[in-house]
Amino acid sequence: MEMLQAATIRSSILEGESALAQTLWMLAFAAATAAGAQIEIPHQPVPYTLQTLFVLLAGALLGKRNGALSQLIYLAAGAAGLPVFSHWGYGLARLAGPTGGYLIGFPIAAFVVGYLVQRNRSILWTAISMTVGLVALFSLGTLQLFVFFDHDLADAFRNGFLIFSLWDMLKLGAAVLVRRSLLQRLPGQP
Repeated sequence: MEMLQAATIRSSILEGESALAQTLWMLAFAAATAAGAQIEIPHQPVPYTLQTLFVLLAGALLGKRNGALSQLIYLAAGAAGLPVFSHWGYGLARLAGPTGGYLIGFPIAAFVVGYLVQRNRSILWTAISMTVGLVALFSLGTLQLFVFFDHDLADAFRNGFLIFSLWDMLKLGAAVLVRRSLLQRLPGQP
């Protein structure tokens, strides 16, 4: 039990950080997600963006709670009218639109990744954890496309899940390497 608690503490870059520092890290990841939304390749009904890179890193570096909170801050900012969603979008209508299932999946994916990476620090386990997080995120996005837009499960799966697979595997690989590099540079990390 002690080893699991120690691994949980070490899995977060916030070890020993004050509440203010933790809040700043969460705000930084919310801002990074917003910036990633603006780096997009247009595609209908959902564009390719860099957001999921920051969602994965938020969970892997901030831990399950703070990673999820960083993404909730991002969603709250967009819902409140700040232009943080793709193509400078904002508002509750975006959460109900074709991209809404993905957006709602951001805090869930960050939580899942943070929860899983606390169990094992290996690069393979990190990649598996991030894959599970992406599957959760894309399942929610695909479900919303199916229920509210496509009404055809095969089309929703093709347009909401499969089409992003290669692109997001590249982002997942980058996220794994960024996490590994950052953790190696932190004091007390193996």
